[in-house]
Amino acid sequence: MKPFSYSALCLVLLCNIVPAAARPRPVDPALARAKQAVNKGIAYLHRIEEKDGSWGHYTGTTALALIALLRNGHTEASDPAIDRGIHFLLRFQQKNGSICDLRDPNLALPNYNTALSITALALTKNVLYRPVIVRGQKFLENLQFGVTDGMKPSNPLYGGIGYGSDPDDHPDLSNLATALEALRTTGVPSTAPVFKRAIFFIQRVQNREASNDQAWVKQGPNDGGFEYDPVGDTKAVSGAHTSTGSMTYSGIESFILCGANRKDPRVQSAWNWIRGHYTVQSNPNQGSRGLYYYYQIMAKSLAAYGQKAVFDSHGRKHLWQNDLAGKLASLQHPDGSWFNTNPRFWENQPSLVTAYTLISLSYCLHP
Repeated sequence: MKPFSYSALCLVLLCNIVPAAARPRPVDPALARAKQAVNKGIAYLHRIEEKDGSWGHYTGTTALALIALLRNGHTEASDPAIDRGIHFLLRFQQKNGSICDLRDPNLALPNYNTALSITALALTKNVLYRPVIVRGQKFLENLQFGVTDGMKPSNPLYGGIGYGSDPDDHPDLSNLATALEALRTTGVPSTAPVFKRAIFFIQRVQNREASNDQAWVKQGPNDGGFEYDPVGDTKAVSGAHTSTGSMTYSGIESFILCGANRKDPRVQSAWNWIRGHYTVQSNPNQGSRGLYYYYQIMAKSLAAYGQKAVFDSHGRKHLWQNDLAGKLASLQHPDGSWFNTNPRFWENQPSLVTAYTLISLSYCLHP
């Protein structure tokens, strides 16, 4: 008979003494693979950073890349790429507080670029950037329909925010959600007037007759999902007043940013739509269009909702962090990048989509 080793004895004793709940749980293979994918993705972003500190010489893409690095544990002190990128953004703050490049009006998109830029600045936790952030906050708040234009709450566009390039731009849920997230991330409370006004618009892009006062909703699907804007703009969807995956997740996140909780009946209606359309294979009712944007807003929304498991309408349990992490890791290209073969919404650009994906994975790995 072989002698019983001391280490084996200790192992037996520990297994009998330490409660099962306190023992280390095995790492999920999908999450382990996702961590490796993050490292490769970050290395890719480092390789493609431009000499001027930007990604693609564009404020929006640069801000997204910085958010991706910062949300995955990198800091100004530990990563010179972040310091260079931040200084690129600071060069573009305008007198009105926006952060965007005005040389090409078609690419200025002041709301989009400013919102992402002040989010990146806030995530550095560097107090030196506070004055820049405050000016950006004020700019975003003044873009909201109903603040400086005399618009009344009865107008279907009231409370919305668009790209901000043109006074005649229609607001949409995607731009509004981006602005609201930036304002909350930078410290504006959910009780502020900008969030109270936003509720009017958010309700008017939900296919829910009980809370939407627009006439069209009576002929709509009344399914609890969300669409792009209240006038039925079809440039972002396959049909007017169609609920989509990306917009429904945006709607849930927006309601929560405005102070609603997951028991709110409007949120619950949207949640039931998600339960009936849960997937990481495509953007529901959009297919491959805006797929990586969908993954990003899906991760943000589910993290904000605060529930690790989604029980779909058939009762099947889905651990969304594992599902999404595994799917995104499987889509990574050998050079560490991600991009969409569908070019809609610029998703054929690896710098943009790699940043989107790293942000999505950050919510999967450490929400």
